[in-house]
Amino acid sequence: MRRALYVWFVAIAMAPPPGVSLLADVRSAVAADEPSSTEVTESFSPLGHSPSRMDAIRISSNGRDFVYAGSGRRFVVWGFNYDHDREGRLIEDYWREDWDRVCEDFREMKALGANTVRIHLQVARFLRLPTEIDADAIAQLKRLLVLAEETGLYLDITGLGCYHKHDVPPWYDRLDEGDRWAAQARFWEGVARACRDSPAVFCYDLMNEPVLPGEFGGKNFVQRLTLDLKGRSREEVAATWVEWMASTIRRHDRQHLITVGIIPWATVFPGAKPIFYSPRVAPQLDFASVHLYPERGNVDGALLALAVYDVGKPLVVEEMFPLQCQLDELDRFVEGSRSIADGWIGFYWGETISELSRTGGDLRAALMRSWLDYFHRKSVTVTAQP
Repeated sequence: MRRALYVWFVAIAMAPPPGVSLLADVRSAVAADEPSSTEVTESFSPLGHSPSRMDAIRISSNGRDFVYAGSGRRFVVWGFNYDHDREGRLIEDYWREDWDRVCEDFREMKALGANTVRIHLQVARFLRLPTEIDADAIAQLKRLLVLAEETGLYLDITGLGCYHKHDVPPWYDRLDEGDRWAAQARFWEGVARACRDSPAVFCYDLMNEPVLPGEFGGKNFVQRLTLDLKGRSREEVAATWVEWMASTIRRHDRQHLITVGIIPWATVFPGAKPIFYSPRVAPQLDFASVHLYPERGNVDGALLALAVYDVGKPLVVEEMFPLQCQLDELDRFVEGSRSIADGWIGFYWGETISELSRTGGDLRAALMRSWLDYFHRKSVTVTAQP
């Protein structure tokens, strides 16, 4: 995610960097101020009507695919990261006061062809204290579940976010490893209790890109699980932490899927082995989630890196975006990975294609418009049943 956010900040404040080749795809559209060729129409019941109950998503009997629990038909993930709005606010910053906007955004994502939305929940908004869940946040999450059911969108619920340093409570930073993990488990206990009965829950993503430290664009999208290995291997730390979080969820929700979204280090170090999807850690996880942004001229390299995570479980590209490649290269990546991948999730930041088309010579808007236009057109072929 830290790299995908780069699009947002570069487009607003900086000149286009080398390698961000999608910019070449949209310059002509900016100059001509051409409207998008895509007409998006809503095809679902209006909010306030009683929708038909969603069919929960499960793992197939062979362990390789997602299926609808009722029909047994294959389910392919095609969706958006809904990590912030057009002003850069995280969802908990506005989902009460600006609830109508959230509803509009969900309607638009559905109309664009999405079947899944990945939301990012922050520790500071769900934990008042290490052992105290924020009841108001849980109530709002339940409200979001109802909205997801009404719009027919499945939720990838990513938790334990600390994306804004200034929001992280001091008590959380002071916790040692054991107490910190206990607080994280308390977070997941509250979320699992709230979500266990909703068919709109696709999965719980335990943490965005754990283990590795870093900051990007003023947001911290990755966290260390520990500051000291204390003689343990990284696999041992990962296995212990995943087992603690997963077992906490399973005490309250035995149905919905569990994953961890990770950075595929094989893109940097060819042959690098996955830690969270190694034989020691993977048994606690239902499917593999990878965050992968293909680079210009190296689609084959991205496909090779993705193949490292083909470990006998369903595989989802949980983050992708034409950040460092052209749209046709991103499409080659999607097509080239269809034999092993079971889904792809891009980004949506609260602006419709029609709104983006009215911004004149705004390069950022043209970039996003081209991406959303592609997403909408591609949705038909990606989610079509064989």
